[in-house]
Amino acid sequence: MPFFYVDWYYIVLVLPAVILSLWASVHVKSTFRRYSQVRNARGMTGAEAAMAVLRAHGVTDVRVEHVSGELTDHFDPKDHVIRLSDAVYNVATPAAVGVAAHEAGHAVQYARHYAPIYIRAAIVPVTNIGSMPLIVLGLALSGLGQVFYYVALAGVACYGLCVVFQLVTLPTEFNASHRALRAIEESALLLPEEQTAAKRVLTAAALTYVAALSVTIMQFLRLLLIVAGGNRRRD
Repeated sequence: MPFFYVDWYYIVLVLPAVILSLWASVHVKSTFRRYSQVRNARGMTGAEAAMAVLRAHGVTDVRVEHVSGELTDHFDPKDHVIRLSDAVYNVATPAAVGVAAHEAGHAVQYARHYAPIYIRAAIVPVTNIGSMPLIVLGLALSGLGQVFYYVALAGVACYGLCVVFQLVTLPTEFNASHRALRAIEESALLLPEEQTAAKRVLTAAALTYVAALSVTIMQFLRLLLIVAGGNRRRD
């Protein structure tokens, strides 16, 4: 008779967060497309907006370049370059200006030595440590001794660093958006109604980070419960 395993921890904890994450991803794309339909009044492209934000904060050592793809915009602190996607770099819409200004906000964070972004950068290499092999190995060999329970627990701890990374990411992204919107307003890069559009795009983008954090936390709790349950069964 076949045996079917139902991961209730995943269904109850992780799946709702995954659904939220999928919704957030669809929402940010639809919001971006909505405010990418109309050219902004000043005809300012994303690349021009990014440079304007950098100049407003006295940042002179950062370049702005084009990168292919959809919403692949990012700031590379190693090369001191802001890379803007097809729908942002040479496009003059409120959405493009908002996204470009946000990435410029990250560049300003580095220039102003904003602590959370340095903490996030320091955590990135550690989050690449493979946690799942340790968890699987520890659970598979848990019958051979208590030491393998601690191996699995170490795997959970490694995954916990992903939670820390996501926690630090939230204030970093919110702060970059705040800097972007303030620069847009102070430099009059967009009209008031266009500023509202840019804010909606950045708010939708922020929701994706909130959703990602929820998925990571729920996955962490799931793994912790699985390892703890495996240890109880062994006892």
